[in-house]
Amino acid sequence: MEGTTKHKAVQTDNRNRIYLYIILAVLLLAVVFLLIKLLMGNREINAHLLRNEIFLNENLVYTDNTPGSSEWKWEFGDGSKSKEQSGYYRFRESGTYLVRLTVDGKLQQQFAVVVKDTVPMALTDSIRISGPTAGVTGMQLRLEAEGEANIFEWSFGETGRVDAKGRNAYYTYRSPGRYTVSLQTDKSPVPVYTVLTITEPLTDIGLVDPNAGGQALMDDFKTRLQAIANGANFNTHYYYLVRKYLCNGEKTTAQAQDETGKKNTDFYSYCIGLTFSKNVVIDEVSLTLSPSKCVSLVQVKQHRRQ
Repeated sequence: MEGTTKHKAVQTDNRNRIYLYIILAVLLLAVVFLLIKLLMGNREINAHLLRNEIFLNENLVYTDNTPGSSEWKWEFGDGSKSKEQSGYYRFRESGTYLVRLTVDGKLQQQFAVVVKDTVPMALTDSIRISGPTAGVTGMQLRLEAEGEANIFEWSFGETGRVDAKGRNAYYTYRSPGRYTVSLQTDKSPVPVYTVLTITEPLTDIGLVDPNAGGQALMDDFKTRLQAIANGANFNTHYYYLVRKYLCNGEKTTAQAQDETGKKNTDFYSYCIGLTFSKNVVIDEVSLTLSPSKCVSLVQVKQHRRQ
């Protein structure tokens, strides 16, 4: 009898431990769920308009950098909408509008925008921004102002202040995102804008050893250009080539020859052109290396698939 009693006591203790473990597991899950809910519930929109008061012939520049966001809905108060993360919008009539942003179908923020009657803009179109439209964090980007002016002030959208002055502007982004770059000059009544898409540097892409031989380099170069022409991710292949072979020289001369003849341009402009072309086949790539082993000339033979 005494042995039976001890055995039952042991079984009872084991059941009690199991119940205790179950209760602790349930409590732990509840705490985790509560923490996740609190963290998600405290997420705030990080969006802004470049200006809340504009003239009728100016662009409303909008952007959002809410962490972890993947879906955007901008409503401009006049029936127009946009699903872009950042961009421009131009109102057709003056007045006061309530612009609303919805992020991921949950978070919302509203902006009051005053649109005034048109002012003269005779000189605005004489100023242009040229340069890349994409880049990676930690890499210096160069933008250039085209047109006649004496004062150039650049804001790259990351600091909220003037970041550079002069016709040529250099800037290195610290965080990925879509940024609106504004250029104000003494010859433009309103700023000129462009948008840059900044991503993290590539870390998992297979690199070709520059000492592996000329044919291996040209084959790798050709493969990357064909990927761009086929609509693959532009940043992935473009910046791979720029960083690995061109020593970051986006203005390296590129010569492209096809059915229409031979054209000279810079490497960035050539690659951007590939993204807008259709059915382009890269037939042959020739590379000229400088003494520092950087590619100083890219020659491409291509044709358009019928």
